Formats: sequence, C-alpha cells, structure tokens
Amino acid sequence: MTFRFLVSTLTLSIAPIAILATPAVAQLGQSEGYKFLQAIKDGKGDEVTKFLDKPGATVINARDVTNGDGALHIVVRRQDSTYLNYLLARGADPNLKNDRGETPLLIAAGLGSTDMIETLAKRGANVNQGNASGETALIRAVQRRDATMVRSLLDLGADPDQKDLLQGSSARDYAHQDKRTPAIAALIDAAPKKVRKVVSGPKL
Repeated sequence: MTFRFLVSTLTLSIAPIAILATPAVAQLGQSEGYKFLQAIKDGKGDEVTKFLDKPGATVINARDVTNGDGALHIVVRRQDSTYLNYLLARGADPNLKNDRGETPLLIAAGLGSTDMIETLAKRGANVNQGNASGETALIRAVQRRDATMVRSLLDLGADPDQKDLLQGSSARDYAHQDKRTPAIAALIDAAPKKVRKVVSGPKL
C-alpha cells in the first residue's frame, strides 16, 4: 500500500465528517444579535423574550450586518403593531438607522402606516430625521399624496421646510409642485412655520 493511497483514503474518510460539521460550526459562530434578529424575523416570541430577559442583554438594538436593519425595522416592514409596541416597551431605539439612513418611522411613512408613525413618535422617534438622501417622513407622505399622514406628521411637529439633499426641495416645495393635490399644499400652508435656530460659527 503506497503512501499516496493512504493519504487519499484518509482524505475521503474525513471529508464527510467535515461537511457534516460545517453547519454546526457556523451556528456556534453566530452572535447573540444575529440569533435575536432571526427570532424576530421568524416571529418566535418565546425566543425573543428569552434573549431580552437575559441579565445585561444588549441585543434589543442589534443591527443586521447585511443591511443595518434592527428589530424595529423588521417589524415595521411587516406592519406588526404588537411586536412594535413590545420592543419599544423593552427599550428599542426608535431612531436607529440602517445602512441607508432609514429609521423605522421613515419605513412606516413609506408603507403608509400612520398608526405606526404615531406610535414611534410617542416613544421618542424624531419625525424630522432624514435618510441618507435627506428625505423626511413628511416629504415621503407628500410624495405618496397621503393627506391623512401629512396632517398627522404636522401635528407631531414635522417641519415642512426641511429640505432634502437630492433636489434641495422641502415638503412644502413638493406639495406645491404637485398640482394634483392642492389640499395637501393647503394643509402645509396652514401649519405654523417653524422657528429655526440661528447657527453661529466659531468665534475668534
């Protein structure tokens, strides 16, 4: 029996074991945050609670390494109000941004979910937070031509004159550009203008 034959035989016998072991090794390498977000995605309430009940648990604001989404982004996308309220009560950050600068409130605005916007705002979400393009929830509501959402955001303190970074236009600008929705432009024009703080430069 040659040395080469022995090596080939040994390699063939070990290979299946290595293949079988790989998923287990990968699973062991998964972080607590990954497992927590997976439990959120799968709607496994018992597992979610176990993660959050661990002493010193910090997974509540874990972010997906592939897109930066947190637990709130996930549940808002599937419009799960029960999970949303539960996670907020457990300390989830309503202003957490993903890799595109999207907050849960901005996602809710894109989905037309006024109820979720109000829930998030009451828990401290910044209604004027823009994404990476400077698009705010109010701009998104105007572009959706959603008068109910526009009214709600204005009541929550949304600034109609905050401009985006793409066109340098505000919600007021977009509302007046769209001639199909004069009622939305009227809503915005009726809202009191925000008093903007003067930002002073460094003093010499």
